[in-house]
Amino acid sequence: MKKKTFVLAIGVVLLAVGMAMLAQAQVRRSGSSQSTSKSEYRISGPYTYKNLTVFLIHGQDKITGKKFLTLQEALAQRKVIVYETKEVNELSIRNVSSEEVYVQAGEIVKGGQQDRMLGVDLIVPPHSKKIPIAAFCVESGRWTKRGGEQAAVFSSSVDAAVSRDLKIAAKVANSQGEVWRNVTVAQDKLSATVGSRVNSAESESSLQLAVENRRVQETADNYVKDLSHIVYTKANVIGYAFAINGNINSADVYASSGLFRKLWPKLLKASAIEAMAELRKDQKFEPATSGQVRTFFSDSETASPKEKEVSSRVNLVTREDADNVFFETRDRAQKDAWVHRNYIKKN
Repeated sequence: MKKKTFVLAIGVVLLAVGMAMLAQAQVRRSGSSQSTSKSEYRISGPYTYKNLTVFLIHGQDKITGKKFLTLQEALAQRKVIVYETKEVNELSIRNVSSEEVYVQAGEIVKGGQQDRMLGVDLIVPPHSKKIPIAAFCVESGRWTKRGGEQAAVFSSSVDAAVSRDLKIAAKVANSQGEVWRNVTVAQDKLSATVGSRVNSAESESSLQLAVENRRVQETADNYVKDLSHIVYTKANVIGYAFAINGNINSADVYASSGLFRKLWPKLLKASAIEAMAELRKDQKFEPATSGQVRTFFSDSETASPKEKEVSSRVNLVTREDADNVFFETRDRAQKDAWVHRNYIKKN
């Protein structure tokens, strides 16, 4: 009897171990632990202008036969409407076209009651109803129509968050106060770089108007002219990573080379403005290496994942530790295939 009881106990233990191993295997197969950049990315570079160093990320398209309109394209073509809701941290968006529209966290929309920075990636399906989207004000003090702009809707989106700290304040801390503080920091740094105050008399607190300052534009253009061509002479480019003053900063990688190429001018301009804000005369630094970029990717992907439903279409997976944060935007319409990966070095 004792022998039978012992055998039965052993069987129960083995069954429990087997079930645990099966559960672990299922977790490894699940979307929540997709993390294969070390094998699927090839890195070229560095390409450097002054204190900005860019690395190109090469890989195969993960989404084929699908073309997204960017938010900038859709607004310019009047195929999408971004509505003011009179809620600082939420806007709404409606697609009036037959095309899908991709919106990226960090993009700035101009106008409304206050300029806003969008807080999440979103895919807006064709002929949609109004869809809510998280946002952060990148202008304080104004809560009325500005100049010839409309107060009820937003007019354009040609710029994006111009500092890593702004991205972290919005995407990690989820703090409107920190966003406002970092807008002021960015304006002050840009003013110091160009040698004159970049704040606009029309709205001194507006980050967008500060970025539109003539001296800021002219200085950033020098970076852009030197680096913009690198994408168009290389094959299978799906993203980029960049370093400022020799320190790895951030990276953006896409499931479509076509989508990345559309976004490249806006991404590069934002990186250029951030680099010029951090430019120090005669500063010397060790250039970043592709090996550091690979380590950055690997380290960013090791933390445990957390999932968040952004919309009925979009799921967001976040991995964060003390040094890095990684965001992966997934499209349910593509069997949860990832569309955008954003890596940020926190310190």
